[in-house]
Amino acid sequence: MNKIFRLLHMYLFSRFRSAVDIMAECSTPFRVWFTDLDVLRHMNNGIYLSLQDLARVDYMIRAKAAPRIAERGWYPVVAAETIRFRRSLQLFQKFEIRSRLISWDDKYIYLEHKFVSRNELIAVGMIRARFLKKQGGTVAPVELLSALGLSLQAPPFPEYLQQWISCEQGHSAALNLQ
Repeated sequence: MNKIFRLLHMYLFSRFRSAVDIMAECSTPFRVWFTDLDVLRHMNNGIYLSLQDLARVDYMIRAKAAPRIAERGWYPVVAAETIRFRRSLQLFQKFEIRSRLISWDDKYIYLEHKFVSRNELIAVGMIRARFLKKQGGTVAPVELLSALGLSLQAPPFPEYLQQWISCEQGHSAALNLQ
């Protein structure tokens, strides 16, 4: 609930910030607030995931994708995510999340979120997401891109992304989640 004001801020002000290309990196500024801290007085690890959600909202608005997605009754859901921490973020520290679409396959899109403060990499998150239809069913990434007026080839999957996908598939199979 404490992220509601940040979400409202995104909805109100992202449209006034510079537009971004769907394949470009989108930088979203943040600051660490009291409500972001854990008992060790640095940003709680769960907050990173919530702020990635907000950065994706900013990215979709600034890439002009949000209205086209909403008018079709589509919505994104995260299927898997991981994050790697390098440093801590402290109270009132400014940072940005640099979001970018890495690639896609027949079912999912893959995004990367880099947390950066003072040009130092703080953390990196990876997201596997898909789009669902409110009336039921899924939206293939090529259908999504077509709705955005784009005809793009999926960029090659970097080795680190292939390894993560393979690990996720093995984990899902072991837990009977497929």
